Amino acid sequence: MPWSLRATLLWDLILGVLGVSAFLIHLGADLWLVSQYVLSGHYLWAALVLMLLGLASVALQVFSWVWLRADPAGLHSSQPSGRCLALLHLLQLGYLYRYMQGLQQGLLVWQQEVPSEFDLAYADFLSLDISMLRLFETFLEKTPQLMLVLAIMLQSGQAEYYQWVSICTSFVGISWALLDYHRALRTCLPSKPVLGLGSSVIYFLWNLLLLWPRVLAVALFSALFPCYVALHFLGLWLVLLFWVWFQGTDFMPDPCSEWLYRATVATILYFSWFNVAEGRTRGRATIHLVFLLSDSILMMVTWVTQSAWLPSGIPLQMLLPVGGISFLLGLVLRLVYYCWLHPSYRREPAQVDGTRALHFLECPQLPQNRRMGHLARNFFPKASDEAALPWEGRANGVL
Repeated sequence: MPWSLRATLLWDLILGVLGVSAFLIHLGADLWLVSQYVLSGHYLWAALVLMLLGLASVALQVFSWVWLRADPAGLHSSQPSGRCLALLHLLQLGYLYRYMQGLQQGLLVWQQEVPSEFDLAYADFLSLDISMLRLFETFLEKTPQLMLVLAIMLQSGQAEYYQWVSICTSFVGISWALLDYHRALRTCLPSKPVLGLGSSVIYFLWNLLLLWPRVLAVALFSALFPCYVALHFLGLWLVLLFWVWFQGTDFMPDPCSEWLYRATVATILYFSWFNVAEGRTRGRATIHLVFLLSDSILMMVTWVTQSAWLPSGIPLQMLLPVGGISFLLGLVLRLVYYCWLHPSYRREPAQVDGTRALHFLECPQLPQNRRMGHLARNFFPKASDEAALPWEGRANGVL
């Protein structure tokens, strides 16, 4: 095995271990947060955190189960029986099982002196599904919980150490999930090289800086008007759900699960940009950015006209400039990334750089993750004309 490929496999394995560790640490921080709220007598706050955790977990189990059922029967030869898998997902362990399955396959490939093309492709297949599930978990649980904790801190005027732990783990997890998802999309297309260190840092920062003002705006609105934030979310969520449906998504294997996907995407769009349709993304991304910015400005006007002070006594004049500066910096870094760091040239598929799935596009017998491939062609529209991907028109899931 070439040294560059072995180093790449080792790095992927290390990232997998870090991903499992981050998931378990964040889960522990959530349970710690709930226990502290219960001990301090804030049962409503504890119930809200548990509700977000439970809803996100159920959605992830459904996604994982539907994808496993849609995959060909002979693909996952070493997985447990159908009843055992169903029990794992019923016990809310399906997402963790996916992590362990990916680590096991990655370790198997790294230990082989000359790994087979099927083992390499299968490892990529599993990692792509994990990246997608991680992104869903981020915006269904981490981001709403971050908003909730910030609102509680702003309203109460107190910041406990366990709340800061939850905030830090949530922010890191959100940005990491976005970066990991973007890197995963690039492995599906031969015209896109993997992210370098510089572009990775810029991509990480602009996502973090643009997400922070949105989370802060909703958190401030929740602190000032806790009775209306649910109506605000539901109203915007329905608009975004209609927009996703109008674009004609075709991601899941059946219509019922497709609506779950659309509802999840609408939740993501409430906080950040997520492309789901083919074609040029610049126009849709601009519309979405203007939509969220307008909504945040309306909330700011509502704050100013209703009350200039938070219930805890924190002046809004201290928080609004922070959100504005963060938004402007994030917007500048986003423009810098897409103007100079976002590659659009065709890459030679013969090079070995760790993007192993690029070498298998001519072998229809090898696993190809159609789910992520479809999203990758939506995210990178230029690549659709440069490379004819062989999974068009095939069965959902893999070739």
